[in-house]
Amino acid sequence: MPNFETDKLRNVVLVGHTGVGKTSLSDSLAFASGTTTRQGMVDEKTSLSDYEPEEQERGSSVQLSLVPCTWKAHGINLLDTPGYSDFKGDMISALSVADSMIAVVSATSGIQVGTSYAWALSKEFVKSRFVVINKVDGENVDFNDICGQIKESWGRECVPITIPDISSGEFQGVVNILQNPDVDSETYEYLIELVAESDEELMEKYLEEGSLTEEEILKGLKNNVISGDIVPVFATAATTGVGVPELLDAITSLFPSPEEIDSKNIPEDSHVNYIFKTSADPYVGKISYFRVFGKPLSSNMQLVNNSVNETEKIGQLYSPCGKDNEPVETLPTGSIGVITKLAHSNTFDTLCNQGNDFSLPKTELPTPIYSVAVSPATQADLDKMTDSISRIVAEDPTLILDRNNDTGQTILRGMGEIHIKLAMDRVKRKFEVSLKTSLPKISYRETIMGQATVDYKHKKQSGGSGQYGHVVMKISPSKPGGGINFSSKVVGGNVPREYIPAVEKGVRNVANGGILAGFPVVDVDVVLMDGSSHSVDSSGMAFEIAGSMGFREGVRDAKPVLLE
Repeated sequence: MPNFETDKLRNVVLVGHTGVGKTSLSDSLAFASGTTTRQGMVDEKTSLSDYEPEEQERGSSVQLSLVPCTWKAHGINLLDTPGYSDFKGDMISALSVADSMIAVVSATSGIQVGTSYAWALSKEFVKSRFVVINKVDGENVDFNDICGQIKESWGRECVPITIPDISSGEFQGVVNILQNPDVDSETYEYLIELVAESDEELMEKYLEEGSLTEEEILKGLKNNVISGDIVPVFATAATTGVGVPELLDAITSLFPSPEEIDSKNIPEDSHVNYIFKTSADPYVGKISYFRVFGKPLSSNMQLVNNSVNETEKIGQLYSPCGKDNEPVETLPTGSIGVITKLAHSNTFDTLCNQGNDFSLPKTELPTPIYSVAVSPATQADLDKMTDSISRIVAEDPTLILDRNNDTGQTILRGMGEIHIKLAMDRVKRKFEVSLKTSLPKISYRETIMGQATVDYKHKKQSGGSGQYGHVVMKISPSKPGGGINFSSKVVGGNVPREYIPAVEKGVRNVANGGILAGFPVVDVDVVLMDGSSHSVDSSGMAFEIAGSMGFREGVRDAKPVLLE
């Protein structure tokens, strides 16, 4: 896509439940606008958005994809997002850099849970929204019923602009109500009233004359779309392109440019660029997708990542289009671009000019809810396992890799079983590393339910200097999360001060190794009450042994239990 001035740009995210036709709609918009010479089809594995093998195999999106369109001297960046809940992280990432949103609803299924979730979440990011009712060419479609569902769920501000043309008894296409008021005069009048209510001058004219000019309607409608007070609804049949030119017209005429919305308090005359997606390529390396929030960016610059206080060399800039990236020399404010091989920067980092310490807030993502233990399939895979998984995790912040020190397992956490499976598939495809997954072992802990006082004397004599350490300890439960709390109430020097740390060391060593079943002991208060020493035979080692053995006996007497 050629570079456009900021006032001609539109950044639009497509959201909705899986299967509603978001990707088909983006393919249709790309074809209608001339981005492609042939319309991509999901079923034929020719979609511009769904280019990854995992997507083509499933027939649905599993990651965020960017599709540029040019329409009537405007540049549109479409951010096509997956609808399946396991991949909601990509949808949230796209919302963080979009200025507007299109919620896609299936005319044959109505509002589904994925679309409802996206609608509610979008309020945190964008005000300007459309609803597209797709698949209106399907059998037994009741467009009015779907519109009723939308108004009931999302508000009376959701008003149809285009509707199916069934004047002949069969579906013939779509009709624009603004251009043909007679096809649905009631909806037209309601829309005009909403437009007039938002502007005192328009309301006065409407009350006096009973109508508004087309220019006044469009201007008032755009202002209301930008403020979120009106949500236009459109009818489309994406796979056949019906209703798509009308939607492109609305995107360019009603959605805001980056200039027309909140600037996020970007400092004047500064470079501010926000990374919202990272991809790992086995040949190219790290690929970073970003939006230009500050002044225009040029190739071969130096920027600073304030998150890690590191300088990044910006080499060649690219404009993304599906799986391809087109080299460009500059990217205007509001543009979405690609940089490769950044050394220190990750998703949700901000890159600024030197001397500018501004950073955009990092986007918050949901916490992973599903975990597996990961292990190499062969010894050859072991050497590359951690590095390859780490590179996939860098692509997707909703994946978290860590190690359970208790069980010795490598744990991968994600948003669901499918999420994890596809991550493993990508590791194998991109880095030729085969991995096995299993249920993580349970990390047990030991604690006590009762109290005990133990009097333990460690005494050993076998010629020469002996060993002598005597401790009296009180052991009792503590608050959850307290670990082992050790304290001393010894008075009079019965246990010399220099030996008290040795007693604590003995207690903690035994606690770490477990007593009941070999798992760490937690949530226990240990108080050294008294004891005795020998002027010759006492030593740090003797008191460490006394502390460890005394603690072991005390726990056994204090009703020990296992915790999960």
